[in-house]
Amino acid sequence: MNLYTRTGDSGKTSIIGGRVDKDHLRVEAYGTIDEANSFIGQAMTLLTDPIFQDIYQELEKIQHELFDCGGDLAVVKEKYPYKAKEEMVTFLEERIDHYVKEAPPLEKFILPGGSNAAAVIHIARTVTRRAERCTVSLQKEMDINGEVLKYLNRLSDYLFAVARVINFRLGVKDVEYERSALVFKTNPKDKQ
Repeated sequence: MNLYTRTGDSGKTSIIGGRVDKDHLRVEAYGTIDEANSFIGQAMTLLTDPIFQDIYQELEKIQHELFDCGGDLAVVKEKYPYKAKEEMVTFLEERIDHYVKEAPPLEKFILPGGSNAAAVIHIARTVTRRAERCTVSLQKEMDINGEVLKYLNRLSDYLFAVARVINFRLGVKDVEYERSALVFKTNPKDKQ
């Protein structure tokens, strides 16, 4: 199998059901999803300690789901069934709720960073936000699987929660943004 085909040398690429310019909104959206996926993969190389087994397994699941999302955005003909489903979003919401309870209460904005793994997760989070913005732009131009947009929105929240838990499990404190007002209200029931 050749990794190069020369078919993209003129600035066009194949998507499911056609060809588009390499700077097309579709390509930008699923390419940015791929970038986020790569940072998640990098973070996973830093999460080999058994205390992160749950997070590692979830991130691997998420990597597959990001491929599903990218594939859905690459579909231009309706005959191909979408892969991103509501259950994927629900799973992320359940895990976010779990991790919010595990990490210390949050009252102020925090700086991205802490441990190496958390810092890479924060990079994946911000790239996911960019993928979400690209997907919003794409949605303005053509019909897409709306579950992809929901998934990206929830995934960035999940990654934020996971970055905080990684730091917490390692005993690394989040650094609060020093000029932040109190922006998060702590619900006393959250720690129950």
